[in-house]
Amino acid sequence: MSDIPADISHDQVAVRRQKLQDMRAGGFDPFQANAAQTHFSQDAKALYVDGQDYAVTVSVAGRLVTFRVQGGSSFVKIQDQQGQIQLYFRKDVLGEERYTFFKKSLDLGDIIGVTGTLFKTKTGEITVRVDSFTLVSKALRPLPEKWHGLTDPEQVYRQRYLDLIVNAESRQRLMLRSKIVSSIRSTLAKRSFFEVETPVLEGVAGGAAARPFTTHHNALGADFFLRIALELRLKRLLVGGYDRVFEIGRVFRNEGVSRKHNPEFTMLEVYQAYSDFRGMMELLQAIFDDLCRDVIGTTEIKHAASGQMINFAGEWRSVRYFELIDEAAGFALSAHRNQPDYREKAIEACTKLGLEVHPGWETHEIVNEIFGKRIEPTLIQPTFVTHLPKELCPLAKLNAADPGLIDVFECIIGGMEVAPAYSEQNDPFVQREMFEKQVGEETQKMDTDFLLALEHGMPPAGGMGVGIDRLCILLTGAESIRDVILFPSLRPGA
Repeated sequence: MSDIPADISHDQVAVRRQKLQDMRAGGFDPFQANAAQTHFSQDAKALYVDGQDYAVTVSVAGRLVTFRVQGGSSFVKIQDQQGQIQLYFRKDVLGEERYTFFKKSLDLGDIIGVTGTLFKTKTGEITVRVDSFTLVSKALRPLPEKWHGLTDPEQVYRQRYLDLIVNAESRQRLMLRSKIVSSIRSTLAKRSFFEVETPVLEGVAGGAAARPFTTHHNALGADFFLRIALELRLKRLLVGGYDRVFEIGRVFRNEGVSRKHNPEFTMLEVYQAYSDFRGMMELLQAIFDDLCRDVIGTTEIKHAASGQMINFAGEWRSVRYFELIDEAAGFALSAHRNQPDYREKAIEACTKLGLEVHPGWETHEIVNEIFGKRIEPTLIQPTFVTHLPKELCPLAKLNAADPGLIDVFECIIGGMEVAPAYSEQNDPFVQREMFEKQVGEETQKMDTDFLLALEHGMPPAGGMGVGIDRLCILLTGAESIRDVILFPSLRPGA
């Protein structure tokens, strides 16, 4: 699977191993316990003052990524988490012995630490003139070839560490993910939300309609499920007096893998007492306002698939689910919702739109096929799709004017759902009825403890989930969810 030809790889590994043996025979082990580092690369460069060469001393460390040996002086570059910085090695500064060690013993990929002074080269590059250095970790295998990088797409994900070394775009994208999560935490903290952690192992896989992963706890002699949602635990905390609470955590669903799906993914779930789904609209826009200002630096980004510019500024569009369904169907399908011919009309609309209908589908599933296949992919600008059929979510508050609908929104951006939000159901009798309709005969799937918690009284609340991975796809322009997860799920292999 390596991108390095076998003979070249073998020869280079042998040479590097011999260098290691020679160093150890000479009393030096390059696998050091520590290295002096006063600054990262870009922070060090920022200390330089024009016209004041060699005035500032820094210690930097990183991986050798370019190596140009030129007689008695050489330029190399090292790379750390901030980027690259150039180093200047001189024989007359280091001495004959150390300079020879530098030339003969170091290879691309080695990790070194240096101390030296900053200056600017004739080409204007801020550089460290090295006064001392040490090899702190010998790379026994060569890096992928510089100009071609990792040509095997599978290797990018299996050996992410190599991808991060040689691919600046991947490195920046995945570091941006960390900044996105930090910004969300900051926004919520400013609004007095408490961050909590809830169990990954659950006795009941509740909070979503999804197939769980099952495991067994030997000491307790019981099967458990990896959680498929964070919702029901967090809403218990609303009962317990946490008025504003959130969790950013891993969720697991034993389902398919695609451009937008990974079996384990990261969710933000946030709940605010004495609010509703419209309060969640305001909160989501506040999250995006802070992301635009503090992380991506703009209110407009280019949608990778369509080439359209997505604009996050101003008020976002809000439109009812059935308005979009009627528009796509070409007739008022919603007018038949409470009529005997509703299913027939839904099938007619699907057929007209070239969509296949499975015989076992419920009518709401047929209608939602229109939304998923013909509407959602066209919603590029931020759009709140509101008032969905009640069958699509048993945990939301029924709409007072039309109990067949629920007070929710799905926020669609770039043709995919980024965040659903609800006015949360807090009536224990209605909640039990909705659960019973959802699980049917499978009573073991009903979280009866959650229903018991509701009987103690849960305040009215708005709740929202944000798929962090999908959000990162959107904001980084990634092609796939695999590109925004450090170590995506893969079939076991070499």
